[in-house]
Amino acid sequence: MARSTTKADSATVAGSSGESFLDALTDTSLYSMGAFFTDEHPDLVDEVIDQSEAIEQAGIRAYAEQHGLSTEACFETLLTGLAVRYYKAVAA
Repeated sequence: MARSTTKADSATVAGSSGESFLDALTDTSLYSMGAFFTDEHPDLVDEVIDQSEAIEQAGIRAYAEQHGLSTEACFETLLTGLAVRYYKAVAA
């Protein structure tokens, strides 16, 4: 005889499945980059996030020209900011 699935059973399965998914998210280069930057430069986390958001809004080329920076430096800042935001979201 088949056993019916209860809401509690579904929540347990969804919860364990969700945890496995979140655990998998920590095994990425982006997560590692964000964790490293956060650990090594905790005083710069908010600044790099703000700057990366500004680069995202303006675009790499425009931001670089406006601030006298290379496009490579802007790309690195954008990527670091994304990595830190990713790390913070997954680790929270």
